[in-house]
Amino acid sequence: MLQFARRGRGGGTAPLTLAEVARGEGLTISYVAKLVRPLRRAGLIRSVLGRSGGYTLSRDPEQITVLEVLNAMGERLYSSDYCSRFPGDKESCAHLGDCGIRSLWGVVEGLLDRVLGRTTLSDLMGGERCVPGIVEAHAAAEGGATR
Repeated sequence: MLQFARRGRGGGTAPLTLAEVARGEGLTISYVAKLVRPLRRAGLIRSVLGRSGGYTLSRDPEQITVLEVLNAMGERLYSSDYCSRFPGDKESCAHLGDCGIRSLWGVVEGLLDRVLGRTTLSDLMGGERCVPGIVEAHAAAEGGATR
């Protein structure tokens, strides 16, 4: 997603091909194609047909959050049905009634969602030195801390 965002920086909207993304990330074209499918289904990228076609972001990098990208790519870190899906040898989790771990994961998931929901692709384009300050600011805006 950052490759698409960087390509669009400065008004450039030339689409990226799967081969270009694969080369830039050190991945195979077939693997990049698998990654692109859910992003396209989620409406985060769009395909451009034609000789100079490929893929571009569907919105400006300032309008696409990291949370949207992660949600498009797969399962959440923690979901409320986790305990019923992984009960061990029993029919239901042995700690279903009062579980500190379940509530911890619920709180962590909520904090993560709020921070990642405020962090955009544009925020990440500043590079590794900029990101901690941006994330700290987003966490502070949510009333939490990252350290």
